[in-house]
Amino acid sequence: MPKLPSIRKVLILGSGAIKIGEAAEFDYSGSQCLKALQEEGVETVVVNPNIATVQTDPQLAGQVYLLPVTAEYVTEVIRREKPDGIVLGFGGQTALNCGMELAKAGRLEELGVKILGTPARAIEITEDRALFRSAMKQAGVPVPQSETANSVDDALNVADKIGYPVIVRAAYTLGGKGSGIARNSEQLRLAAGEGITQSPIGQILIEEYLGGWKELEYEVMRDSANNCLIICNMENFDPMGIHTGDSTVVAPSQTLSNEEYHLLRSESIRVIQKLGIVGECNIQWALDPKSCQYRAIEVNARMSRSSALASKATGYPLAYIAAKLAIGFLLPELRNKVTGATCAFFEPALDYVVVKIPRWDFQKFRNVDPHLGPAMKSIGEVMAIGRCFEEALQKAVRMLDNGREGLLESKQTLESREKIVQALSHPTDTRLFEVAHALDAEFQISEISMLTGIDPWFLEKLKNIVEMRRELGLHSLDSLPKGLLAQAKRLGFSDSQIAAFVSTTTQCIRDLRKKWGSYRLLSRLIRWLPNGRRKPTTST
Repeated sequence: MPKLPSIRKVLILGSGAIKIGEAAEFDYSGSQCLKALQEEGVETVVVNPNIATVQTDPQLAGQVYLLPVTAEYVTEVIRREKPDGIVLGFGGQTALNCGMELAKAGRLEELGVKILGTPARAIEITEDRALFRSAMKQAGVPVPQSETANSVDDALNVADKIGYPVIVRAAYTLGGKGSGIARNSEQLRLAAGEGITQSPIGQILIEEYLGGWKELEYEVMRDSANNCLIICNMENFDPMGIHTGDSTVVAPSQTLSNEEYHLLRSESIRVIQKLGIVGECNIQWALDPKSCQYRAIEVNARMSRSSALASKATGYPLAYIAAKLAIGFLLPELRNKVTGATCAFFEPALDYVVVKIPRWDFQKFRNVDPHLGPAMKSIGEVMAIGRCFEEALQKAVRMLDNGREGLLESKQTLESREKIVQALSHPTDTRLFEVAHALDAEFQISEISMLTGIDPWFLEKLKNIVEMRRELGLHSLDSLPKGLLAQAKRLGFSDSQIAAFVSTTTQCIRDLRKKWGSYRLLSRLIRWLPNGRRKPTTST
């Protein structure tokens, strides 16, 4: 179907001013939305006070209002500009909360403004913990045992029914704000009080704690004709209990069986169809590693950090396509402008691995607790692409710009076994490197997995890097084998890393690669496994 003829002017809400504890990284999605709408001749109006964005550039937006994204200011803009529609999914939680406040107060209906894309009722269901739980049960999708509470006493009563430990989740918040894990009534009193304070509607969800379960995300698209597709899925390095924004994430998933992958894929499509979302949404799942049990954790009916990651990882312009769907187009009618060849109703296929690692800046804040939990503490993230997990991971570590050349340093600090166990059991911002340190200290993979909940597959990959570091340390520049250098590069080791391990200079390693033609060497030795053995080959 063509663009809705009644939509001539659209209001786009931004993510608001930059504030500690609130996200302001939705410029990408807002800019893509503006581009998509202007291509269809739709006049655009932007409300966002952050001038350091692309979307507030007058050359991109038709009209810009550098005002707070609040119901009061947005109402005045609507009265002045008289838009036909408003989109809420491109400015994060700030835009979504503001739009829902306007809808519930009846101001949008009063002023003749239609919510485009995902309807208000669907947004309300995804944000209200009680409504979401009820909708999932009606759809036959399992959710964690839970109940909502509006006071600390209610929370204590719910926890007594469910049993400790429990997790507290606040409604209508971003980045797990107001969330916490409670292992007893005293911890619950504190967590519940904080959650109720942080929730705009004073509502929290007391939920059974699924610590140790895998956490996965599926990015899903749906149009108004019920066409659905999966853009990609992502797997957290850390298990449930650590916010996905504070966890290393890999796309596509690496440890799921074919049965598990397609089970969650089918359920993700069933969820988005049940909710009636139009555009993009992010669905978070918990999966028991010891069985096929799974639970739907939450749905973000808007663009998110995961959406931006999925868009860049797959080359699928999520925000751009979502904006087109909001004004009436269907997926089969749209072309993927990135590929230029496929239509939007075509699922991307990845033959590479993408790794995202969060970045923290705890040293800038006094008395901050570096321990990680269900409330996000990272201030940004980096993304890297590689042919294998090890390569992408080491590239991402270098991009953190914290002085590390890769997962391992040339000189590792020796620590006692008790200190390493403590670090593994109580995750902080150095969790990834503590795991590598434990592997270097000859901890068994099964022991590390038990202490951290990290899947053994990831630990085996980290062990490949540790073992390669040891092999490199056995050689000098003169004795370094060609095959070993090729394997090291395949595992993401930089020239400076290799130089440090073989006691030479970066330039010497670079010269050696040029002399040996290491890139040609890599292609010839691509069948080599990280431990040096060849994969079996078959002849036809």
